Amino acid sequence: MTALGSDGLGKRDSTQPRAESPESHADQALGSRKSHAARFVRQFGRNRTAVIGLVLIVFITFVAIFAPWIAPQDPRRQVYTALMEPPSRQYPMGTDDLGRDTLSRVIYGSRASLPVGVFSMAFSSLIGVLLGLAAGYFGGRIDTVLMRIMDAVLAFPTLLLAIFLVSVLGPSLRNAMLAVVIVYIPSFARVTRANVLSVKEQEYVLSSTSVGATDWWIISRHALPNVMSPVIVQVSLGVAYAILLEASMSFLGMGIQPPTPAWGSMINQGRRFITQAWWLMVFPGLAIFLTVLSFNFLGDGLRESLDPRQRVS
Repeated sequence: MTALGSDGLGKRDSTQPRAESPESHADQALGSRKSHAARFVRQFGRNRTAVIGLVLIVFITFVAIFAPWIAPQDPRRQVYTALMEPPSRQYPMGTDDLGRDTLSRVIYGSRASLPVGVFSMAFSSLIGVLLGLAAGYFGGRIDTVLMRIMDAVLAFPTLLLAIFLVSVLGPSLRNAMLAVVIVYIPSFARVTRANVLSVKEQEYVLSSTSVGATDWWIISRHALPNVMSPVIVQVSLGVAYAILLEASMSFLGMGIQPPTPAWGSMINQGRRFITQAWWLMVFPGLAIFLTVLSFNFLGDGLRESLDPRQRVS
């Protein structure tokens, strides 16, 4: 209905709703994403341990990338006049039984441990998420077969399975990474499947199915976004476990092979001289401890920040 103004022209009633343009919907969606991102950053910043973990991870990554410029000496260089030297100004972390600088070897060891943890978790999460999506969404025989395979892998102790795989394939950095990937695929598959089963029962998914939405559309628009938060947390925690697993295999001689520096093999070498040269075990062990602790702090912070039940406005 229109009302007559003083100029005699009809004007639309201001109380009638106005149609919103597609641009306004896009602006609202963009604003919502920015709001969620700002809330996540604010919540994450309140967690001091998570921030400390992130800072330590950035520092360790920086050291690994720029190791050739940071390390004071060549980690393979043997100085026979400086065997088993204790920590000093010239050798801040001492030397080993071959006269190699421990500080340089610890720095270069980060270039072995970090890639194993990061890249193995990247591949494990990718494969595990795809398997979990297929099992959770399609169900039936696909779910039964995939989950029984995952259960079979989980039935083996993690370290023993990794050692078995490396013993079959041969000890090397590539095979160690492959073993870590295979060992941790089931954890991502099970987490993804559990979340997909929950999402499938939501009304918006049932509505999309009723109007003829394809399986790919539902998986990409509804299932996958809802599983990303727990997967991100699982990845951050999994990197710490993968670094520990790689160090354990290197300690047993099944991982990275000498003379390439690796924290696990350095501890194995230093245990023979624990009563004579404590620094050979302490400093590589401290590097593992700080790296694993940092990723655990980061994972806990991400879990609290991404969990809607723990968000504080």
